[in-house]
Amino acid sequence: MALINLKFFSEALGMNTEAIVIMPQKGNYGEIGVDSNVKAGPYKCLYLLHGLSDDHTIWMRRTSIERYAAYYGICVVMPRGDKSFYTDMKYGMAYYTHIAKELPKVIREYFNVSDRREDNFIAGLSMGGYGALKIALRECQSFCAAAALSPCGDIKAVGGFDDVMRPIFGDDFSVPAEDDLLCLADAKRGDPDRPKIFIGIGTEDFLYENIKPLREKLSSDYDFTYREGPGGHSWEFWDEYIKHVLWWMFGNNG
Repeated sequence: MALINLKFFSEALGMNTEAIVIMPQKGNYGEIGVDSNVKAGPYKCLYLLHGLSDDHTIWMRRTSIERYAAYYGICVVMPRGDKSFYTDMKYGMAYYTHIAKELPKVIREYFNVSDRREDNFIAGLSMGGYGALKIALRECQSFCAAAALSPCGDIKAVGGFDDVMRPIFGDDFSVPAEDDLLCLADAKRGDPDRPKIFIGIGTEDFLYENIKPLREKLSSDYDFTYREGPGGHSWEFWDEYIKHVLWWMFGNNG
């Protein structure tokens, strides 16, 4: 696999930003200890989002995502989302537009990745899990599946983050329907292009109760996979469960 730190100008953000990109490499004969399944491109692509306290480097630092991606021969894009909840912020920048709409165009401009809906996926943890579900539900003609690990399912019920939420949703914390996963799940229920969805969470996670209303909504009329197990809001859990996510998305390649 090739590892690229992509620095580029974002028109949506009005500034330079960056993303880490893992790309399949066909010619890896002699590389020891790597189980690779690289086929000819264009490649399937997974956009992998970080959580609130992290940045675009965190998946590389806390998991073996490069090794996992090599097994399936996929491209993985890890963008910088800052503390935006992947939203076009009321008092801030347009991170939703950047991640959901602009970034895939930039990636296809520079890399040999597929533009077909069935080859594009999105996932994330915590804030990034919320972002992945929101983007997939709103951009369901662009992403065929979304996976969320330890996501905040009901963003209106998440407490303790007022300083973060105020720039995003305003002083009155008014969450538009387009940023509310419960509203989106209802709105997209009859859409033939609604994405497949995977949610994984630890039974000791502080968001365990928060996701129950979303779980109930997705349990009918969606191709929905839910998995839970021992664990909290931690990298020990996410490193294990991202392997379940990749198998769920790309298992037929294994």
